[in-house]
Amino acid sequence: MSEWQTSSNPGKPDESPPLKRAAEYVRMSTDHQKYSTENQSAAIRDYAAQNGIEIVQTYTDQGKSGLNIQGRDALQQLINDVENGLTDFDVILVYDVSRWGRFQDADESAYYEYICRRAGKEVQYCAEQFTNDGSPVATIVKGVKRAMAGEYSRELSVKVFSGQCRLIEHGFRQGGPAGFGLRRMRVNQHGEQLGTLDPGEQKNLQTDRVILVPGPEEEVETVRWMYRTFVEDGKAEQEIADILNGHGILSDFNRPWTRGTVHQILINPKYIGDNVWNRVSFKLKKKRIRNHSDMWIRAKGAFKGIVERNLFETVQTIIANRSRRLTNQEMLSGLKELYETHGQLSGLIIDETENLPSSSSYGHRFGSLLRAYQLIGYTPRRDYRYIEINRNLRRLHPEIIEEIITGLNIVGAAVFREEDTDLLVVNNEFSLATVIARCKETPTGALRWRLRFDTGHNPDITVAVRMDPLNKQPFDFYLFPRIDRTADKIRLTEENELSFDAYRVETLDLLYELAAPVRIREAA
Repeated sequence: MSEWQTSSNPGKPDESPPLKRAAEYVRMSTDHQKYSTENQSAAIRDYAAQNGIEIVQTYTDQGKSGLNIQGRDALQQLINDVENGLTDFDVILVYDVSRWGRFQDADESAYYEYICRRAGKEVQYCAEQFTNDGSPVATIVKGVKRAMAGEYSRELSVKVFSGQCRLIEHGFRQGGPAGFGLRRMRVNQHGEQLGTLDPGEQKNLQTDRVILVPGPEEEVETVRWMYRTFVEDGKAEQEIADILNGHGILSDFNRPWTRGTVHQILINPKYIGDNVWNRVSFKLKKKRIRNHSDMWIRAKGAFKGIVERNLFETVQTIIANRSRRLTNQEMLSGLKELYETHGQLSGLIIDETENLPSSSSYGHRFGSLLRAYQLIGYTPRRDYRYIEINRNLRRLHPEIIEEIITGLNIVGAAVFREEDTDLLVVNNEFSLATVIARCKETPTGALRWRLRFDTGHNPDITVAVRMDPLNKQPFDFYLFPRIDRTADKIRLTEENELSFDAYRVETLDLLYELAAPVRIREAA
């Protein structure tokens, strides 16, 4: 019998049913194995071939965190196309539930899927062991999967946070110069001291750590004298600075002492051997918050101090009471008098003035230093402190890179550092550059940061470090994937979550998620 005669319609060739038309959505938060966009797409297309589905469109989010929908242009475009009837497909194929998103609220993940179903678009997860058919079993399993996807990011954040806490508790230095009277000491994994590091010098091995140790005896005695003189003789910071300068004693930067540099020594807990961390938090793309003091990570006696604890606490009490007893009007009156004396104001002038709160105290009391200026009728001219600020930022840059390397090591990442460029190569898979953006206040008191990317080496990811309003320590971080950069220079404001394709983080946990070995992520 002829082949055509076996048909139910003799005389007519067989007709296969039409293929379902589908769009695939792929998201990559790492470059590793099954979660690369290429491998996701290959698995999705195998699934489509086995189920009579034709893929007609692809939506791709490269290098995107799944914590929320901000910055995920492809998913937003998919939802927009579905809601506005701009699609010619009926099925949406996704590799698994976690690729749809690791939303911290499982209901958010369900909401975006509901939008698609409401528009008649079926969502299918190709690598899951359940069929997304709306049955009670599928609904329960899917809910659990969504919760697990969100929980994975939370657990990873906790792991990194715990690792950083351990570094603090062991007295490991997390960045910045040692300070007058102290030195940075390189130690190996057994705690054996390997020698002090010169200013700007970095440790060579990734397994090494950096701790603080007492410096030369003459510097240690000078620090102790400063504390005793402040408490026992009642001398203020400027008087102490004048005495030191009169004896030809220079600060750790080989410069004369000022009221501000003396003040910083008198308030820093590292001189009693304490590490303090977690004053602010910005985890899992939530809003940046200032933590209450009982949430700070304090490691008392993490390393050998050079000042007695009772003496240090007495100094803190004196300084706190000195500014606490001033009313807003008294602070503004002192600031106005200072302006009339100098004809101009700056943070440096304020910090160097005796019997006046520091510039940071004005910033905390009135919201910003420029706001305090406005209240006394002062409009500042150009502040040339940026020269000194830039010099300090250049010193800070290698310390921040070392801190990033430490965090990457915690999650098991292999890091190679190019000595000439400070470019980091992580897991032999992607390159990482670090840039520092100093903070500037506009005449209205708003904060701004200008970023210039490294276009010469064109790294895969740029870690942008935003400095705090005083340009003394990092404020937060932004992670910019190269694929999302639209310009070589950008300006950041105080809130950017809705307008930039970048990850804003406080502890770089998303960078560590990107760099974590596959076995850590697959455990989820």
